[in-house]
Amino acid sequence: MTPDQSTPDAPEFTRLPDLASRALAGSVVYANDELFAERENLIKPGRAVFSAEDFGHKGKVYDGWETRRRREPGHDYAVVRLGVPGVVRGVVVDTSWFKGNYPPHASVEATGVEGYPSPDELQSADWVTLVPTSEVAGDVDNLFPVEDDRRFTHVRLSIYPDGGVARFRVHGEPMPDPRLLTGTVDLAAAEHGADVVDCSNMFYSSPSQILQPGRARIMGDGWENARRRDDANDYVLVRLAARGAVRRVEVDTSYFVGNAPGWVSLRGIDATSAALEDESAWTELVARTRVQPDTRHFYRVREPAAFTHIRLDVYPDGGLARLRVHGEIAPDSLTDATVRWLDSLPEQHALAVLTADGDLARDEAEKLVAGRPWGSADAVPADVLRALLGG
Repeated sequence: MTPDQSTPDAPEFTRLPDLASRALAGSVVYANDELFAERENLIKPGRAVFSAEDFGHKGKVYDGWETRRRREPGHDYAVVRLGVPGVVRGVVVDTSWFKGNYPPHASVEATGVEGYPSPDELQSADWVTLVPTSEVAGDVDNLFPVEDDRRFTHVRLSIYPDGGVARFRVHGEPMPDPRLLTGTVDLAAAEHGADVVDCSNMFYSSPSQILQPGRARIMGDGWENARRRDDANDYVLVRLAARGAVRRVEVDTSYFVGNAPGWVSLRGIDATSAALEDESAWTELVARTRVQPDTRHFYRVREPAAFTHIRLDVYPDGGLARLRVHGEIAPDSLTDATVRWLDSLPEQHALAVLTADGDLARDEAEKLVAGRPWGSADAVPADVLRALLGG
């Protein structure tokens, strides 16, 4: 399991979202063997658990992925479709509870592809190495930083020659497909690239959970702070996925029955023209208002304006299940995001996008891709951007 993100010695990359997590709709699409323990366990949220009494007809039951003992040459591997494609900054091969049956070595590869390929089609994709074959220890978090600025959609964990892995974490920076971000979107969604950049208190659970997709299932799926014994209040500061005009917000206290806030307020700021510390630059979106326990609250923003950050204050304390901030990404921000996205795509993925959706012939696309990184919309034909963004 990834080290506690609150510990000072935790690697910086572990503070980034786990792009492979089932909580972000990741999936283990294939494993060549999973006789002892199923592959889906690799991306489950939370730490692996262990019971000394838990045995099945195939042997000890493990909360992880475990293959049979190899009696022939080769190695085992699992392919993960990232729930949120992005730039990988580090991976964790967690062998918790695997003490005499962990793999002595592992490697990690990645690929970026268009669409929704099958496991068979992924076999012929262009895979690049993120982590070369490296030593792995048992019953521990094996942490590997990654230095590659390309955007990937799938990763492949290989273990040598066999064994068990409890969890596989792929930490990185989400980079959503800008073709899917036109119109009204949730600017505060983690899957769109939003992130929590500051929080007053995260005693019981992480504030990043309020940006997760879907509805909370239990109170533990949200953000809960400690009880306040002073005159201040708690808050969370969210960097939006992109600069955009906020139309409406949702503050969801589902499952917080006796520990919801009494009141909430929301403010926004455009950090491209003002410092976050400048209190005068913040604009009120929702005035301090009473909220109810275990309830979804919806608020309309009467005068939409472009913001990069949202601050949610809860009074005096209390927990939230989800925060949604619906609006439209500013046109210039969406164009810039599209250029960054195109710059980060692996070559074959970029060519597939430009020929299928950019209305370019293959030779035109190859010539354009050869000029990357572009860094600016001026380097990309306007017709291509219009074709990609439907405008």
